[in-house]
Amino acid sequence: MRGSKALLFAAAAMPLVAVMPAWGQTIPKKPEEVARPGGKLPGNPKLALVKVADGLNDPTGVSVAGDGSGRIFAVERVGRVKVITPDGKILPEPFLDLTKTNPLGSEVQTGFVEQGLWSIAFHPKFKDNGYVFVHYASLPFNGASIVARYTVDKASPNQITKDQANKSVKVIMNVPQPYYNHYGGRIAFGPDGMLYIGRGDGGWEGDPLNAGQRLDTLLAKLLRINVDTADDVAYAIPKDNPFARADYPQMMSLFGITEEGFSRIKIGARPETWAYGLRNPYMFHFDPKSGDLFIADVGQNHWEEINYQPRSSKGGENYGWNLNMGTKCHPMKGANDTCPQVGVLPIAEYPHQEPYPGAPKLTQGWGCSAQGLGVANYGGMDKAYLVGDWCSGRVWGIEWDKGASKWQMQELMQAPFQFTAGATDEKGYVLAVNCYCFYLEDKGPVANPPGALWRLLPANEVAPGMETAKVKLPN
Repeated sequence: MRGSKALLFAAAAMPLVAVMPAWGQTIPKKPEEVARPGGKLPGNPKLALVKVADGLNDPTGVSVAGDGSGRIFAVERVGRVKVITPDGKILPEPFLDLTKTNPLGSEVQTGFVEQGLWSIAFHPKFKDNGYVFVHYASLPFNGASIVARYTVDKASPNQITKDQANKSVKVIMNVPQPYYNHYGGRIAFGPDGMLYIGRGDGGWEGDPLNAGQRLDTLLAKLLRINVDTADDVAYAIPKDNPFARADYPQMMSLFGITEEGFSRIKIGARPETWAYGLRNPYMFHFDPKSGDLFIADVGQNHWEEINYQPRSSKGGENYGWNLNMGTKCHPMKGANDTCPQVGVLPIAEYPHQEPYPGAPKLTQGWGCSAQGLGVANYGGMDKAYLVGDWCSGRVWGIEWDKGASKWQMQELMQAPFQFTAGATDEKGYVLAVNCYCFYLEDKGPVANPPGALWRLLPANEVAPGMETAKVKLPN
């Protein structure tokens, strides 16, 4: 781990960031400013989960093309992407089927529930160039994380055939994976046109590689790359990435450089890094309205956290893992642990059923795995980040309260299934997918009970004939 001590010192010394964008949000400076369950969103939203489509095998992601077609693309863990029409019909042939592109078998490793095909992202100019990008665990590459680009044939807009897939594929990134969990998963284009990639810390538990605080690895990061390159160039490093020149070859000099200048030198730092100190950022979302970024970082045994970056961020944020879990210490030993707070605080956090070792089990307000769904600007919500929990089925809303000048976190409902992912549709409504694929009950990506695609609608917009989930509403 070359330079790990120096990098860790630099990370711990990084000041907390407090940015005030035009909307008025601030990033918490103290743990008591971080939102927790029990708050109330300013608009007091009332939501319903309306079923869009059923019969999806372990859906792990959802996206839209942004081409005006109204199509929704549901990602199935096994390695398929299904097209769902605006009227909720699932087309019989997959949009992309990575289980059939390799003559020796599937491209996708699915042996563990966290493995599989996770995400599809459509190029901002998809309507013109037909580029789509996917992120998955690779079977041929022993579980490595693959980001690849495929090109849609305009003569076949609803299906990338096997021949077209193999003819057009371009591998963007191949990241070896040391263990079979904590891959991250989502990829998405930001408002700047760059591709962002969520990468977990590589797995096991407790970050044994210390990837969270190392800058010389792509693990435990949010990456940012430029994919608008020649076909023989996988990707380029955006010049304004925070560590783009941190390891730039240079002559050594002891004098004539400022303290700030020396602090920018991070030998071995990966220039793809946008943010670090993340445990498993499986879901993250940009607000379509403001361009601000929310990151749902899956916690370990006791707490989940949600991080926020205003669009004005220059990157380089350190979110503290594996020295902290949100505002808490890692490892946790008891209710009153004390430790330094490293890097940037989250805007919200919520506990597991056992919020610290040996704690009495909570009966409400808990979860186990934060799956960001998307940013809502409707139904009384103003840039509210909706988060679905994988274990409890709770849906949380997190929003800045202008009147109180603080973040609020409210439980909006509890559904009887596991949320896995979400996105906003072309009309701005938040979509969500669910599975029935818990670790100890996993029967495999096509043998688990089928999941579904849902839309989070304001309760007063639910029309007669719409099928809604039977949810519990908080008191």
